[in-house]
Formats: sequence, C-alpha cells, structure tokens
Amino acid sequence: MLLAMGAVIAGFLILIWGADRFVMGAAALARNSGVSPLLIGLTIVGFGTSAPEIMVSGMAAFQGNPSLAVGNAVGSNIANIGLILGFTALLSPLLVRSSILRREYPLLLGISTVVYFLLLDGELSLTDSVFMLLGLLGSLIWLVRIGIRRASDQDPLAAESDAEIPTDMSTLSALLWFIIGLALLLLSSRLLVWGAVQIATTLGVSDLVIGLTIVAIGTSLPELAASVMSALKNEHDLAVGNIIGSNIYNLLAVLPMPGLIASTAIGDDVLTRDFPLLLILTIALLILGFGRQRDGRISRLSGSLLLISFVFYQGWLVFQAQPTLNG
Repeated sequence: MLLAMGAVIAGFLILIWGADRFVMGAAALARNSGVSPLLIGLTIVGFGTSAPEIMVSGMAAFQGNPSLAVGNAVGSNIANIGLILGFTALLSPLLVRSSILRREYPLLLGISTVVYFLLLDGELSLTDSVFMLLGLLGSLIWLVRIGIRRASDQDPLAAESDAEIPTDMSTLSALLWFIIGLALLLLSSRLLVWGAVQIATTLGVSDLVIGLTIVAIGTSLPELAASVMSALKNEHDLAVGNIIGSNIYNLLAVLPMPGLIASTAIGDDVLTRDFPLLLILTIALLILGFGRQRDGRISRLSGSLLLISFVFYQGWLVFQAQPTLNG
C-alpha cells in the first residue's frame, strides 16, 4: 500500500512537471514556426493541459482498466469546473470579456450533451470513440478558423495568450523540452496507473471510483496551476479558457481511449450520477460565462457554490464506497 501511494505521488509530481515542459516546448515550437499566439492558446495549449488525462487514460485502457480511464475523463471535467474554477474564483473573482469564449460555452455544452447520449446505451464502442474523435477534428478545425479570423482583433484572450507563450526559446531547445515532456508523461502515467490500481485493489473499491477521485484530481492539477496563475495575473479570460479547452479535449480525446481498444461497459453510476452532474456544472458555467449583460462574471459566491458542490460530490463517492471499504 505504501509503495502504491508513493508511486501515485511520484507519478503526479512527474506528470505535472512533464506536462508543463511538454506544453512549453510545443507552444514555443509553434510560435517559432509563425503560428499566432491566439491559435496556439486555442489549440496547442488546450490540448497540452489535457495531456496528463490522455496519457493516463490511454495507459489505463491499454493495461486493462477501462473504468479508470472513463472515471478519469468524466471526473477531470467535474474537477475542472467544480474544484479548479470554483477555487480560482474564490481566490480572485473572474470577469470574462472574450467573445471567443462566448462561442465556446455552447460548444462545450453541445459536446457534453452529445457524448452523454452516445453513452446512454451503456457501452463505449469503437463507433462511439471514432465519432468522438471526428468531433475533436471538427472542433479543432473550428477553433483554427476562429484563431485565424480573430488573430488581429483586440479580444482579451489573444493578448493574454500572447503573454504566456515563450518568446526567447530557440527551436532546438523547444524541441528538446517537447521530447523530454512527452517521455515524462509516458513514464509518469504508467507509474500513476499502476499505483492507482494497486490502491483500488487494496481498498476493495472500483477502478471507476479511483478514477473519479484520486486520479481525476491529480491529473487536473496542471489546469489548477494554470488557472490560478492566470487569475493572479488578471488574465481572467485565459483562466476560464483553460478550463473550457481542457473539458472539450477530455470528452473528445480522453474519453474515447478505452473504446478504441475494446468495447467498454459504462456503469449506471456514470449515467445517473457522474455525467448528469457534469452536465449541470457545464450549464452553470455557460450561465455564469454569459452573465446578465455583455461580460460574464464568476464571483466569489459562485466560486464557493461550485467548490461546495464538488466537495459534496467527492464526499458522496466516498460514502457510497464505505460498505465496500468496511466489508
């Protein structure tokens, strides 16, 4: 048990640092190639912050633990809105002005709803996974078009993205950090999945619960760090944009992983407890993002409610697992 816990902690630490190096290298490579900062922020950075979830879910599915992969994808999205956005807004109220994000809110809700209906038959099939990946491709094309069209606009998200992308890194250094980050992501994800499965086996709880709790929170730590730092720099649009982008990638790039390897059963708990909560939180994010007037505002009160909902949800998961733990 101690060895497994040590593996999880070490896996998280390496995962977070490796993800940061991976994103930094990829963003610098793109910038040195002439890609606009806004386009980098909308695509590469969003994809990079979901790299931990992608690697962990892919490794879990490959090692025969698909429920952990599903729990990681759904749980990470719940954590992104409830824990990360809630905590960030509690720390610093967020004023969202970006017109780009106003387009992404309904996109995220639409994707979440479609994915939920795909899973309602209780199975994540190869067809479902391919459909999600096609949705990812379509979303990327849409984001690229938005990034190109809005690159010269004065959208707050463009300026905030520009400030966060390295400008003094050579292409060779960027490539080196990209490769190192990717290698660390692969290593740490394998270590993390092994430790998480061992803990689940020892405690007698399901892989799904471990994925929804320990793994989901851990793989969301890069988003937490990015959102908090953005908020402290008054880059509020970027803080919210990180969450929206990560949730889109989690649904369309992370969740399909198990289905690409073999058809995966989706438990009733996911369909009646976890995904409905995700939809509710996504709707709340859309309402807060649009606001009563032109700008959206996520106040400390709203952040507190989001955080409280996440804490209650995690507590409910632990409560439901008690009979298993005590048995």
